[in-house]
Amino acid sequence: MQYEDRLGEEVRPSETIAESRLADAALSKARRRLIPFLFVLYLVAYLDRINVGFASLQMNRELGLTESVFGLGAGLFFLGYSLFEVPSNLILARVGARRWIARIMISWGIVAIATVAVRGAISFFALRFILGLAEAGFFPGVILYLTFWFPAREQARAVALFMTATALAGVIAGPVSGALLELHGLLRLSGWQWLFILEGLPALILGVMVLRYLPDGPEQAAWLQVDERAALLTRLEGDRRHGTQKRQRSFVEAISSSTVWLLSLVYFAIVFGLYGVTFWLPQIIRSFGTRSDFGIGILSAIPFVGAAIAMVFVGRASDLSGERRWHLAVCAVIGALGLTLASMTRSPLLSLGALSIAAVGIWGTFGPFWAMPPEFLSGTAAAGAIALINSIGNLGGFAGPYLVGIVKQATHSFAGGMLLMAASLVVAAMLALTLPVPLRETDPS
Repeated sequence: MQYEDRLGEEVRPSETIAESRLADAALSKARRRLIPFLFVLYLVAYLDRINVGFASLQMNRELGLTESVFGLGAGLFFLGYSLFEVPSNLILARVGARRWIARIMISWGIVAIATVAVRGAISFFALRFILGLAEAGFFPGVILYLTFWFPAREQARAVALFMTATALAGVIAGPVSGALLELHGLLRLSGWQWLFILEGLPALILGVMVLRYLPDGPEQAAWLQVDERAALLTRLEGDRRHGTQKRQRSFVEAISSSTVWLLSLVYFAIVFGLYGVTFWLPQIIRSFGTRSDFGIGILSAIPFVGAAIAMVFVGRASDLSGERRWHLAVCAVIGALGLTLASMTRSPLLSLGALSIAAVGIWGTFGPFWAMPPEFLSGTAAAGAIALINSIGNLGGFAGPYLVGIVKQATHSFAGGMLLMAASLVVAAMLALTLPVPLRETDPS
């Protein structure tokens, strides 16, 4: 027999009405306490990752960095990031999220601030690579952490709410970074140096806060009542036990799964377009005409407003329907169409509108995508394979900016680079539709 709770959601047959209400109450508390805090952490992480695009408005000219050198340096972050991603997430699974996420944040804050010491191509390459090593494991660690708290039917929404930080970081990064660049000359530091200092400090502060605020899992959450904690753990265990898809439980099983490697390729294709846009957007906007650094920052925020809204909307729609592949594929195609339109127009207004469409599509893929790995993975497999997917996928963050820089330097136009990113998103859509369909999508009961 099935029941309807007061929120109109279906109560699982294995739960009584009282247990269901306790579990729902626990999930509601977890959403309120964890998602906003994790959101802020990721916002700061993403800001430190992409602010190099704004720094380039001054740094490239001051240090004599060519477009291909900048593209390579921007992308080297992801090489370091990818190398340490899997071991970092396996360590997190062993030592706990609280201590390891705090370690990640403090170390990346130190390296982000140290970027003020860049004096040329070699030091730029080295610090970008080390920053990637420092931040490795944060994102897949949080994705794994969310599976400790939220059942499968809520994960796309939870991931989308958390990852909205990537879109809002774009909204914030533009005006804030543009304003910081205006500090050029203060205390004999360049504006781009102030940018790295003042945007790196929050990571240090928040890293210390993680140690006091973040519980490793529901068992350690003092803000849950004993019966709420028990009901939530029972629901999560039931969700894992009664999952309709066979799940790999060892890392070896996971990495031998063709689905894991297919997910990695899909993510590579998405990230190729994502960071190709993110790192080059300030210079794309500058190519519209001469503007102040602050004006470029304001305009660069516009595409990310729609992206933030799309992430939440698509994530919720995917959760309500239980469908992942088509939500992801349609969003990827929308992103490709936006980039294609941007490559064809010479009007600054139309170009900005097309880039906004591209951002809506690209960022809309994340909720459905990151809800898929837990359909196939659990235990150690989830820790290692989610990191592996993110590690391989983020190599697209190395390839995208670098290839766009090469194309721009060769053609003196961003059009070819945009078409390259559009093609990558089309590939992502096609690959997504070849992913196996979990039984829960085909059998709602």
